[in-house]
Amino acid sequence: MTLSTTDAPSGVRSAGWALAALGVVTLAVVAVATPWRALPAGTPAVVPDPGRDFTAEQIARSEAFDRLVSVPGYLSLGLTLVVAGVLVGTPLGARLVGRLRGPWWLRVLLGVLVFSVAVAMLRWPLGMWSETYLRDFGLSTQTWPTWTVDRIKSLGVGTALTAIMVLAVVALARRYRRWWIPAAAGAFALTVAASFAYPVLIEPIFNDFRPMEAGRLRDDLLAMAARDGVPVEDVLVADASRRTTALNAYVSGFGATRRIVVYDTLLRAPADEVELVVAHELGHAKAGDVLSGTLVGALGAAFGACLLYVVTSAGVVRRRAGISSIGDPRAVGLVMGLLSLAAVLSGPAQNLVSRHIEARADVHALDLTRDPATFAAMQKRLAVTNISDLSPDLVEYVLYASHPTAPQRIALARSWARLNGLSEP
Repeated sequence: MTLSTTDAPSGVRSAGWALAALGVVTLAVVAVATPWRALPAGTPAVVPDPGRDFTAEQIARSEAFDRLVSVPGYLSLGLTLVVAGVLVGTPLGARLVGRLRGPWWLRVLLGVLVFSVAVAMLRWPLGMWSETYLRDFGLSTQTWPTWTVDRIKSLGVGTALTAIMVLAVVALARRYRRWWIPAAAGAFALTVAASFAYPVLIEPIFNDFRPMEAGRLRDDLLAMAARDGVPVEDVLVADASRRTTALNAYVSGFGATRRIVVYDTLLRAPADEVELVVAHELGHAKAGDVLSGTLVGALGAAFGACLLYVVTSAGVVRRRAGISSIGDPRAVGLVMGLLSLAAVLSGPAQNLVSRHIEARADVHALDLTRDPATFAAMQKRLAVTNISDLSPDLVEYVLYASHPTAPQRIALARSWARLNGLSEP
């Protein structure tokens, strides 16, 4: 088996055409699947106003918390960009991997492990910094040992997934000149498989689940799912209280693995508010958001494989990274750096789509329950308990906001109420 070199221009052109085609298909799927308007055209608009629903003390607390956690958050983002820039723009990563010994595949795995652990160690003080604020504001219930165990688990899962991707890329590049073809197909398949396996294999690593005790709430949740036409196998309670005081619920899995999962912290809220949170999550299942998200993610992964081929075919990129071929084990740093940059750069677009999808799920919850007053009360409870940012600045909103703000969601409920001739909450 010989180490492949960069393909001829014809190979780059074919990868470029595939890249363009995948880009068009991905954008088309996103454009069709994304609910760009949550309510019908002409619905009376209501302007979001934090001062209408939250006290001055609650607003001040939210702003204070956001100011504090933003500092380590932005530093972590900056660190990600700096490390990625070093791995992509300098030969440092190649030199470090070049010191490793063993067969090529072992050097790849060790390289992924070394870089992943190194970045985690650099981020560790920033994570501790954020954790102190979470404790000061009563959001975290963890001890340092349990916090450390969770960080190590997250590092292990992330490193394993990264190792699979990087090892596959290097292995394919060593065997095939046009390695982008099997790489794109493999990235697509891996994304789909991971989406289906996540509820069964990954979620139990971080939380313990127990069936919700028989009673009225469980019966009402299952009945609501049945009324909504969403098959659900069970209602589970996650032991989130060992980690946080935040409130949440979600519908997880597909087919036989689909279940309603409720944080045990949410059970402290009134039953009608719990039902509204679950109704929102049923909206995701009803609209097939997980399936469409998986399709978009798989197309994006295939797009990324083609883009990786095109980028690394440029001689200047390889020279700066200190490698001659992507099939060289020393290319681990370059691949990981490019993956990190892709994750950061794609984040704002993913958040934009996510906010529209979340708004549709909110409308679904309102249609299902026809209770805008409880919806507004639930949003207030979630925002106050989770210390949500009620008025994020534009940069934070673009970079981090995967959901509309609480004032935006309450304003949506008021618009829905006007549209349906009901009293505004």
